[in-house]
Amino acid sequence: MNPAAQPLPVQDVQGDARWISQHDRFVQECKDAEPDVLFIGDSMIQLMQQHEVWKDLFSPLHALNFGLAGDTTCNVLWRIQNGELQNIQPKVVVLWVGTNNHQHTAEQVSGGVTAITQILISQLPRAKIIVLGLLPRGEHQNPMREKNAAVNELLRSSVLRLGQAQFLDVSAEFVQSDGSISKHDMFDFLHLTAAGYQTLSKPLHDLLLQTLEETTAAK
Repeated sequence: MNPAAQPLPVQDVQGDARWISQHDRFVQECKDAEPDVLFIGDSMIQLMQQHEVWKDLFSPLHALNFGLAGDTTCNVLWRIQNGELQNIQPKVVVLWVGTNNHQHTAEQVSGGVTAITQILISQLPRAKIIVLGLLPRGEHQNPMREKNAAVNELLRSSVLRLGQAQFLDVSAEFVQSDGSISKHDMFDFLHLTAAGYQTLSKPLHDLLLQTLEETTAAK
């Protein structure tokens, strides 16, 4: 069994139930919302809401943001199997997770992302899935970057085999000619700045508009 494809909640080591409380809030949102687009994943998804690109590009698409900082593929698997897909029928799901799977190999992480995608397809059979590739991390080349790049190569082929899913990889946009990452794009060489989100959001927004148009035309 792939350990990155096992659904697990986050342990409440801080004793304040913050993670499960946020999950419960997402489940509650599902009872009232009618999103066309669902974003789900880790802090890279969650922090998107704090930048202008969310208000300008994604919120107008009737989008919900179910991002939780620190989540691994295991945590997202648990969340979607415990209520976060109930009562909603988004046309598109944007999935972005895997960079926090520190204890797993590239093959395991890719398998975890693929497992999430398969469940999304089974529970939301009318939705299209956009899987975002992992970004490089660290100011200079390092083993984490190599692992994330390996995950992306594996996902590039596995996601395409699922039919309803497509893979979007913008990682090359963040590596400068000398191989470094700029603080202009990632303030801590992991999380995106406003400029970094702009770089990501242009191709993602274009793909979302195209996918939504195709979904509408297919009806």
